[in-house]
Amino acid sequence: MTQLRSSIAPTLQGSHRRWLLALALLGTLGSAAIAAGDELARGPVVITTGNAVIRATPDRAFVTLATESRAKSPKQAQQQNAEAMGSVQQKLKGAGIAPEGIRTLSYDLSLEYDYVGGKQVPRGYVARNTIEVRLDAVDRVGEIIDVAVAAGATSVSGVRFDLKERDQVEREALKEAVADARARADAAASGSGNSVERVLKIEEQRTSFQPPRPIPYMMKTAEAATAAPTTEVAAGEIEVHALVTLTASIK
Repeated sequence: MTQLRSSIAPTLQGSHRRWLLALALLGTLGSAAIAAGDELARGPVVITTGNAVIRATPDRAFVTLATESRAKSPKQAQQQNAEAMGSVQQKLKGAGIAPEGIRTLSYDLSLEYDYVGGKQVPRGYVARNTIEVRLDAVDRVGEIIDVAVAAGATSVSGVRFDLKERDQVEREALKEAVADARARADAAASGSGNSVERVLKIEEQRTSFQPPRPIPYMMKTAEAATAAPTTEVAAGEIEVHALVTLTASIK
C-alpha cells in the first residue's frame, strides 16, 4: 500500500501543476480579450504623423583646434606641446575668449614607427593636445582660427554651429509638429465622413541633431596663416526638426 501511494503522488503533483498552468493561460487570454474589447469599445481611431522644421541663424559656434609636437624623447615632445598649446590658449584669451569657453577634448602622447625591412623602427614621440573653443559671436570664427594658427595650432579639424536657446526652438518645432499631425487627423477624419472626437496619444520621434556644414577648412601652418588673408567661414542656417505620431478617436 505504501508503494502504491508513493507512485501515485508524483502523478498527482504533475496534474496539479498542469492545472495551474492552464488557469494562468486562461487568465492571460482573458486579459488580452478584455484589452481587445476595450480597444474596440473605444471606437475607430485615426493615426497620423506631423512634421515641422524651424530654420534659425546660429548664434554660437564651436571650433576644434590642436597642437602637435614631435621629439626624440617623450619628455621633450610633452614639453614642446605644452609650450605650443600654452601659447595658443594665451592668444585666445587675449582675443577675448573666456577661460570657461576653452575645453580639452583629448591629449595623446605616443611613439611613432618607421618600417625598415619589414621591421618597426622607432622614429620618435608625438604629443597631441586637442581643445574645443566656444564662441558666442559666430562672426568671429574666422578671426579666432587665424589667431590660433598663428599662435602655434597645427590643425583645425572641425567647426560647428548651434543655438544658445536650442531647447526653446525645439519646443516650438514640437508644437508645430503636433499642430500638423492634428490637422492631418482632421483631414483624414473629414475625408471618411467623420470628425476627430479627442486626441488619445501623442508620441515624439526624437531625431539626431545634424549641425550645418561650414565651408571646409584645411590644415594651415603658421607660415601660411601669416601670408593668407582672414579665413572666411559661412554659418548658414540651422534646421531644427520635430516629428510626432498622433492617435485620435473619431466619431
